[in-house]
Amino acid sequence: MKTAFHLCMLALLFVGPQKEQVWTANIDQIRHAARMIPGKAPLHINVVKFAESRRTKNFSVKGAPNEPSVQARTVFQIVYADGYVMVDSGMDQQVHKFFGRGVVEPYDAESAKQVERAVRGARAILVTHEHGDHVAGVIHTPFANELAPKTILTRDQVQTLMTNPQMPEIKLTTEAASRYNIVDYEKYLPFGPGVVLIKAPGHTPGSQMIYVALSSGKEYLFIGDTAWHMDGVRNVKGKDAPWIQEDENALMPQLNWLNGLYKTERNLFIIASHDDEQRTDLI
Repeated sequence: MKTAFHLCMLALLFVGPQKEQVWTANIDQIRHAARMIPGKAPLHINVVKFAESRRTKNFSVKGAPNEPSVQARTVFQIVYADGYVMVDSGMDQQVHKFFGRGVVEPYDAESAKQVERAVRGARAILVTHEHGDHVAGVIHTPFANELAPKTILTRDQVQTLMTNPQMPEIKLTTEAASRYNIVDYEKYLPFGPGVVLIKAPGHTPGSQMIYVALSSGKEYLFIGDTAWHMDGVRNVKGKDAPWIQEDENALMPQLNWLNGLYKTERNLFIIASHDDEQRTDLI
């Protein structure tokens, strides 16, 4: 009995409360992962803006002035010599209306058609996170069955889309989900020559960043909605939008890491999906 009591005490000593793990990433490890898959690196990156939301900047960056600001709705194209990969997939006008919350916002139908054509012609489609303006183009579309076999979704993204989608239009059934390529990884996932997926939950459970190293040596880091505006990265400030639900405690280490890269890595371009000022400058 005494021995059993001692063993129980030892067990209690060793099984203490688990400390929550803080998000970290290492750019050198990511660069190494980008070289793991043989093949020629991508040549360049294209961007298309197909819609926008007009909101004041204080919603995008906590503490920013209450001044007009445009949130661009964008997709990106990683171009190789023999094909291309899409980053995000756009959305139709019905899904776009959700983001206006009763206000009619600009939607460029011709640019949206260009996005649709680009998505259909892609070798593969990656999604930064599971919100409608990023994923609806491969779900709420007449071409869903055609696009699913070349769309890569993470298990966390699929879980959200099945159980807690942002809107009914992007809800996945078990049968529909089975048509997509579902991946699960711990930290980094080499996807192709020069491309690495980086797990970064916070804005959504399935959020990820996408690192791209071009053949020219230039590097890009697509951060999805980790920050809506690059001032969030520059000033390490989260969002102040009451209509979104995100884990700010998870996001702050990501913003700190991105801020460090912004200050030290002059050849690395950090891309916030919705920063229209940055998009114009880069073009």
